[in-house]
Amino acid sequence: MGSGHRLGRRFGWLWGAYGTSALGTWLAFGAFPLIAIQVLHAGPAEVAALSSVGTAVGAAVAVPLGPWVEFRPKRPVLITMDLVRCAALLTVPAAFALGALTFLQLLLVSVVVAAADITFRAASGAYLKTLLSAEDLLVANARFESTAWTTTIIGPPLGGAAIGLLGPVVTLVADAVSYLLSALGIRAMGGPEPLPEPRKAARRMRAGDLLDGWRFILTDATLRPLFFHTALFNGLVMAAEPLLAVLMLGRLGFAPWQYGLAFAAPAIGGLLGSRLARPLTTRYGKHRVLVVAGASRAVWPVGLAFVGPGTGGLLLAMGVEFGLIFGCGVFNPVSATFRLERTPADRVTRTLSAWAVTTKASTALLTALWGVLGTLLGPRTAIALAGVLLLATPLLLPRGAAQERSEADSAESRA
Repeated sequence: MGSGHRLGRRFGWLWGAYGTSALGTWLAFGAFPLIAIQVLHAGPAEVAALSSVGTAVGAAVAVPLGPWVEFRPKRPVLITMDLVRCAALLTVPAAFALGALTFLQLLLVSVVVAAADITFRAASGAYLKTLLSAEDLLVANARFESTAWTTTIIGPPLGGAAIGLLGPVVTLVADAVSYLLSALGIRAMGGPEPLPEPRKAARRMRAGDLLDGWRFILTDATLRPLFFHTALFNGLVMAAEPLLAVLMLGRLGFAPWQYGLAFAAPAIGGLLGSRLARPLTTRYGKHRVLVVAGASRAVWPVGLAFVGPGTGGLLLAMGVEFGLIFGCGVFNPVSATFRLERTPADRVTRTLSAWAVTTKASTALLTALWGVLGTLLGPRTAIALAGVLLLATPLLLPRGAAQERSEADSAESRA
């Protein structure tokens, strides 16, 4: 991924908008569970419910939006979703300032943000495919991944310091402003956008359209195992996150800035991994990179069960996260590029929506389950169980023969 590889002014605006909103997201990393714990005095089950129920309902709301967006211009959708997230997040500091903040409001805001996030990601994937040639997609996705991990390095420590100085809701204001700036950046892109066929854009959405994304994924020999692997891996990793917050911020007594540092410093691994994704794929091929990176990232999370108090515990958490994030940094852009290459242009939004809805729903289900397990068994035991199950997720990665047939089919379709 050479720095001299130019993707054009319009991609530059899109990349800048992505980086701005990603920085806002990481400034507000852990803000919702932190507000629930410190302001509303929530316990493990409530913190897990905040993540699981909000995500699940948001995913359900997003289901009809994928087919609806498919046949409409994508830039207005991207701008609208940014503004929706901005407005929803600003209600939290407003209610806090008035002394009226409730757990129900946090839950409702998480629903709106989750639905808008799924829709934005699906529309942005479809838009990226129309903006760039196929050979540039991996470069673009690697740059997005690199930016995500760079903002991860910067955001949580700054967010933790801001919370310590200005209170627990200040980072949500920053996150809301970042979405506003992202919307302005996308609007500034200018240029033409391929419009859907008038006949398709004008037709009414049918009930069957809701399932088109899943039908396509489940009938593709390579996307199907990758789909199940991603849903289970992401779900188990995220299910343990609220419990780790309860363990580190509560029982182990870490300060918010230390908790942020435990995730920020290891993000250097994601930055390194994303920089290696393209040269590794060029040399070894997508299948080998997906399998090796997918397996390498799965062996680390079980180590979070052994995090203890003090400097030693903090260093252990950082080491585990570094290994996990390095593997993700390599895996994610290759996986994202492969999905776009395999999906026809008129199915991208529905397919990516189905993918994101399933990932969010599985994350919600597993987070709710792990909230119960955390209450019954304790956070540490529940984190260990998630780590053990993650060791089996590489078995779901695409097999070599299916991958080779899939890449041959993809090459033929491009030819």
